[in-house]
Amino acid sequence: MVKIRMARGGRKNRPVYTIVATNSLSLLNGKLLKKLGQYDPKANEAIKFVNVEGIKTWLGKGAQLSDTVRTLLKNNKITL
Repeated sequence: MVKIRMARGGRKNRPVYTIVATNSLSLLNGKLLKKLGQYDPKANEAIKFVNVEGIKTWLGKGAQLSDTVRTLLKNNKITL
């Protein structure tokens, strides 16, 4: 099953999360299918880039949003 979730990057005490489509059985920072956006919790503009059309495409193929990504998109008023 494909999940749309967040993969952690960045450095110590300065995380940057990438919103990715990945197989649910792969590791958190393992092989990914597609990068769909980026979230920086410590920046003024937290969400730098979100590919809404890409997320809609993956959801149409049967992918599921993780709870964290769903809440993040909802709080930033990004509609799918």
